[in-house]
Order: sequence, then structure tokens, then C-alpha cells
Amino acid sequence: MIEKLIMTRQSVLSIAEEEEEDQSNLLPLMQEQRLRKAVSDVSSEIGKYRKELEAITKIDEVKQVECECCGLTEDCTPDYIVEVKDSYSNMWLCGLCSEAVKERLIHLPKITMEEAVSSHKDLCQKYNNTTRLNPKLSLTCTMRDIVKKSSESRNSKKFGTSTKLGRTISCVPRIDTSTN
Repeated sequence: MIEKLIMTRQSVLSIAEEEEEDQSNLLPLMQEQRLRKAVSDVSSEIGKYRKELEAITKIDEVKQVECECCGLTEDCTPDYIVEVKDSYSNMWLCGLCSEAVKERLIHLPKITMEEAVSSHKDLCQKYNNTTRLNPKLSLTCTMRDIVKKSSESRNSKKFGTSTKLGRTISCVPRIDTSTN
């Protein structure tokens, strides 16, 4: 009987060990299944936000664009480049040039957008060909223009007095060609 108890005890222990082994084998399987479920849950959540993620990656795409007037380069998104080109006769302008074109349109409302952009582009090219290449020559030409305008305004004041017409002091309205 003791032998039976010992055998029974050994068989119970061996059965318990086998069950533990089975459970230890089942444990990794259960963990693996949980992991797979977690991965599938995460991938389904990512699928829900895929459009938002694509939009975020699109925002990060930046291109360098050169202003067609002054030659300045800026980093801009493709959507912004299209928007600016649509506004300015299919030409990309930097912020400074676009403001100059807007001012030109305000001061000269009869001209079209194309004409305003073209005239500003000509002005920028003239500046780039003279001032940037030779600043001393540009300063000299500017000083010459200032002196010429000043001289013209002085001469017009000297000769302009004889052509002005003045009124007499009397009650009878007469035009007096000589001024005081």
C-alpha cells in the first residue's frame, strides 16, 4: 500500500509537472495571440488616421522656388506655389515683389496684372544689372538725377514768375500780368 501511495504520489507529481509544462507551453501561445491581437488593433487604428498622416507628410514637402522678378529663392509648399502663380499671371513672385505689384495696381488702376508684373520685372532687372553689379556707378547716376531735377525745379521757378497772372486789388476784376 505504501508502494501504491508512493506510485500514486509520483504519478500525481508527474501529472502535475506535465500540466505545468502544458501550461508553460500554453503561456507563450497565449502571449503570442495577445501580441497579434494588439498588433492588429494598432494597425486598424493607424488605418483610421491614414488620411491625416498622409496630409501631415504632404505638409512637410517643401520646394525651393526662385522669384521671377528679383531672383530671391524661398522654400514653399507646392500648394502655395500654385496659389501665387495663379494670382500673378502664372509667374511666381516673392513676398516683396508681390507687394510692389499690388502697390502698382493701386496707384495705376487702369493697368492689368500682367502689365504690373512685367513693369516690376523690368525694374528689378534694371536694378540687378546696375546697382548690384556696380554700386558706385549707381550712386553716381542717382546723384546726377537728383542734381538734374533740382536744377530743373530752380529754373522753372525763375522763369515761371513772368508767366503767372495775378489779380489787381481793385473791385473791378482785371487781370494784371505783372506780379509783385
